[in-house]
Amino acid sequence: MKGSNCYRVLIIVAVVCLNHQLLICGADPTDGFIRVPLTDENFDLQKPYNMPLSQRYNYSDGVRSFWVYNKDKPFKPDSGTRPRTEVRIKGHDYSSGIWQFEGYAFVPTGTSGVTIVQIHGAAEGATTLQLRIYDGNMRYYRYNLVATDLYDKWFRVNVIHDVGKGKITVFIDGEEKFVVNDQGPGDLYFKCGVYAAPAKSSNFMESRWRDIKLFKK
Repeated sequence: MKGSNCYRVLIIVAVVCLNHQLLICGADPTDGFIRVPLTDENFDLQKPYNMPLSQRYNYSDGVRSFWVYNKDKPFKPDSGTRPRTEVRIKGHDYSSGIWQFEGYAFVPTGTSGVTIVQIHGAAEGATTLQLRIYDGNMRYYRYNLVATDLYDKWFRVNVIHDVGKGKITVFIDGEEKFVVNDQGPGDLYFKCGVYAAPAKSSNFMESRWRDIKLFKK
């Protein structure tokens, strides 16, 4: 009888461990977050100031296409920044809490030296995070390698910013790829699209985005 009971206990323990392992494997970056509703008014578009929007941006069948040329003008005449065509998530600036950006991105071969998603705002400097594409690979600014082989396919991007802990976590296709300290408090908000890097940018830069979402805790 004692042997039979021990056998049952071992089976129960094994089942519990298996279920726990499945839960860990099946965890999603958005688990525990609340989705923040977004409307068209929350998508504030920025593009070279002298170009019609239709010549640098298209929105069709749920896909937002952003493109820019290396010699394009900045987004306003008095700006000294690099060329961009981006969407700024407007109306949900934050300075505390835990916030998450999610979107599916596509970067065609040849696009290089460009930021495709960023967190704007910091204690010093303009941004807390920039994720750039260089030769098909994603980097934190021009430094740490985040992900590889991203050309010509859709990939899921999740960026979690825990302001209280000063931590940013990047997931690609649901897998945690990079964790870094943020750059201090500020008026923070998410952006995505194409923003030419300070150097080594291709002549033409494009990214496409769909299913852009915002979450918070």
